[in-house]
Amino acid sequence: MTTRTPRLTEAVVLRPASQDDAGALARAYRRNRAHLGPWDPVRPESFYTPEGQAERMRAYEEEHEAGRTARWYLWDEGTGEVAGGVSLNGISLGPLRSAAIGYWIDAGQVGRGLAAAAVTAVCAVADGRLGLHRVEAGTLLDNTASQRVLAKCGFEEYGLARDYLHINGAWRDHRLFQRILNDRTP
Repeated sequence: MTTRTPRLTEAVVLRPASQDDAGALARAYRRNRAHLGPWDPVRPESFYTPEGQAERMRAYEEEHEAGRTARWYLWDEGTGEVAGGVSLNGISLGPLRSAAIGYWIDAGQVGRGLAAAAVTAVCAVADGRLGLHRVEAGTLLDNTASQRVLAKCGFEEYGLARDYLHINGAWRDHRLFQRILNDRTP
């Protein structure tokens, strides 16, 4: 379902997640802890370890095998390090044919267009290979950078969800966005 490796820039590729990524992910999350903190749930200390990431990847692989999620990481081929991540979660087929997209970019890579390139590539997979009709996303109200990424990628705002996710220690309101990928019959 997620085997292609698109090139996002000359140095950065989008690669499907693998159990072998645990060490690099732990390094990336430790490196970006302060950068991602305002936008993420509170994480246990084990999240920032290779063992914690290996456990997370095992759980992800079960969800992936069941067809409920797909995850990719952005790899900087120059440094050999993770430069970000993007995932489709809650994949639903049948008449809904939808998923929620989430993404993050390494603090040292922000402003290079990687988020928009990754979201665009994953929407193409959602449409062409997964046969989804729509992709949705939510952002914190003040996450204007992420809202700009979504607008650039063809998402439209469609609502506001009160107390939507528990982020950075509290229930937070989110702006909701969607992108209709196609009008094919399921």
